[in-house]
Amino acid sequence: MTTVSVVGSTGSIGTQAIDVIRSQPDHFEVVAIGASRSVGPLAAQAALLHPRQVAIADGSRVHELQDLVPQGTEVLGGPEALAEIARHAEVVVNGVVGFAGLPVTLAALRAGHRLALANKESLVAAGPVVQQARGLPGAEIIPIDSEHCAVHQCLQAIGGAQASSLRRIVLTASGGPFRGRSRAELSNVTVEDALRHPTWQMGPKITVDSSTLMNKGLEVIEAHELFGVGYDAIDVVVHPQSLVHSMIETTDGATLAQLSLPDMRLPIGYALAFPDRLPNPFGAIDWAVLGRLDFEVPDRIAFPCLDLAYAAGRAGGTAPAVINAANEVAVAAFLNGKISWADISAVIEEALAAVTITDPTSVEDILDADREGRERAATAIFCRRNVPVAKEAAPASLSW
Repeated sequence: MTTVSVVGSTGSIGTQAIDVIRSQPDHFEVVAIGASRSVGPLAAQAALLHPRQVAIADGSRVHELQDLVPQGTEVLGGPEALAEIARHAEVVVNGVVGFAGLPVTLAALRAGHRLALANKESLVAAGPVVQQARGLPGAEIIPIDSEHCAVHQCLQAIGGAQASSLRRIVLTASGGPFRGRSRAELSNVTVEDALRHPTWQMGPKITVDSSTLMNKGLEVIEAHELFGVGYDAIDVVVHPQSLVHSMIETTDGATLAQLSLPDMRLPIGYALAFPDRLPNPFGAIDWAVLGRLDFEVPDRIAFPCLDLAYAAGRAGGTAPAVINAANEVAVAAFLNGKISWADISAVIEEALAAVTITDPTSVEDILDADREGRERAATAIFCRRNVPVAKEAAPASLSW
């Protein structure tokens, strides 16, 4: 029986992880769940799962949660709560959204556990620091993002990420809701338009990231950190059917791909059970009705966020932390109606240009870069709209 802690349990990844775990009650036991502030859903999950611990990052809601969870369940609250429950299970699912997931990532790895990682931002922003923790005994990362999970599966066929026969990684992108539109046609798109993803059901932040291709840009940086592959050997292709989740190419020209229907339960189950596989056929394809597979190059003029991410990745140091922070602020401003969709990339570019990039050696260096990226993005938003925009501080749940 493998013990599991699901952090970000009330979100899309967390709820699907619980579905997978409940489908295999003889294999997995949920010992802890946690969320930022969703008391009602968290209490309902506690009643269903009876975990040993329930954590809520919003400390002001601890007493409310205590009145709702089953008797004997320990309730943790405050900035350190989510990281705390990442220290006491064999596998930790990190489904926290955004930079706030970094403490969970570090806590799981420093405790020597397997990290089933869906929070790409923590690895993108704090790659050098996360790599130090990843080198500790017992610590390992199995990616949940469908693209990186696909690469991980393909690499197993050729001996792992360090295989000398690996030539390049090809990440696939659905193209989001705006595939095929020109830059001019994107000037007046609405929040509702951006949230209308054609394939995946995701939270608003990641859905907007998909619409700008920043999600794919962050995944390029994540692939570099996960697999140790240089940026010149990581490509992106648009694949609207979202059936080929990513590919690798070997030195002799062979391409290996992982295909399945778009169902996040497959990569979640893979990360939980690795190196074994679950008996549930999540995402199985009916080849008799598959139809066609299409691929095209991304439009880098209409979607400049992809190249901004490549530039930040190649710059290294704190540049990925800055671009991640600026993107979070810009997306929040777009969702709140303060800037247009087209302004998102402009705000990120201005913020990145305004920050001095350094080589981080500690979490504090990453926090400083994150803070400056947020401040520069807020300034760029203020200048573009000439209206007061509050500086976006790092999430209150961060604790080290």
